[in-house]
Amino acid sequence: MLALDVRDLLARPGSARSVHLDQALEGLRTELADVPADRPVRIDLRLESVVEGIWATGELAGEMRLRCARCLTEFDRGFDEPVEALFTRRPDPDAEEYQLSEEGEIDVEPLVRDVVVLSMPFAPLCRPDCLGLCARCGGDRNLGQCSCPPEAPDPRWTGLERLFQDRTS
Repeated sequence: MLALDVRDLLARPGSARSVHLDQALEGLRTELADVPADRPVRIDLRLESVVEGIWATGELAGEMRLRCARCLTEFDRGFDEPVEALFTRRPDPDAEEYQLSEEGEIDVEPLVRDVVVLSMPFAPLCRPDCLGLCARCGGDRNLGQCSCPPEAPDPRWTGLERLFQDRTS
């Protein structure tokens, strides 16, 4: 939990303040990406009191460890994501709203988790031209050609191949 006391903002509608934190977050991971606990996320927010509650804007920045979807090599990549969210006493589950407690606190951890996880790439690549692994021996084709013989073409495509050769000759 990353609770911030906002009673002072709620007492003065229209008031605002900035919050700057470096926070380590546990358990931010997917199959091919994670934010290690030893790499804190920089949280820069501007909290503003509005009629509905607290409006938070700002950005999150940090570094995530990724595993290439083609060759499984681990590499690091930075992220810098914008943040916009409303904290209200009765959040709408269909909108991007978060809970504002009766005690006048907001927990920004769910917001941070949502933004960071959504910034994780679905299929990260160590580089755009990554060749991946050999399907037969598992060798990393980025390091060089393996000794596996070339795959025989599927005989179902021979008619199409002949048509292509006829058009190019």
